[in-house]
Amino acid sequence: MPVNLSIKNVPDDLAEKLRQRARAAHRSLQGELMVILEEATGEYQPVTLGMIRERARAYGIRTKDDSVDIIREDRDER
Repeated sequence: MPVNLSIKNVPDDLAEKLRQRARAAHRSLQGELMVILEEATGEYQPVTLGMIRERARAYGIRTKDDSVDIIREDRDER
């Protein structure tokens, strides 16, 4: 069963840094705090370069590894 945790008396500057970090990661403050706790307890699985590459390809983003194909496609279009 999930447990509710509460942190009291968080300094304003620290709270703002946490909000900025959450915003940069497109997460809620709650979600960002959960990620921080998961990282701290060793349960967080870091994103690998392979995962980033797969996601980029899924979005149609080309990388320098695709440079030969890009050049070939450009030549074929002429």
